[in-house]
Amino acid sequence: MTESSEFFTSMGKRIFERRKYLNLSQEKLAELANVSPQLLSTAERGTKALRPDNLLKISNALGVSTDYLLTGEITDNDLYKIKQKLSLASSEQIRTIEKIIDSCLTLCDAEK
Repeated sequence: MTESSEFFTSMGKRIFERRKYLNLSQEKLAELANVSPQLLSTAERGTKALRPDNLLKISNALGVSTDYLLTGEITDNDLYKIKQKLSLASSEQIRTIEKIIDSCLTLCDAEK
């Protein structure tokens, strides 16, 4: 597998995983992103590069940054989107979310 095909495969996997996390079908995500279902299918399989405008449409529909789709790295833009979601939570919900995050971090540290 070439380096570029590995790159496209990894990006496709991130698109697929985020779509599944949001419980979206390929058809629904394609509609939200204003792209064809065929384009989305090709992107998820990692068989073809996305044009920048289509990458942007898909990332917006998935609620993540283009950087995340391209590299898997969480950016300030991704954190800002999470912060916006948190601003809708009550104080009690925030404390619960904090406990969940702490538990996840502890679990991840234990797995290292």
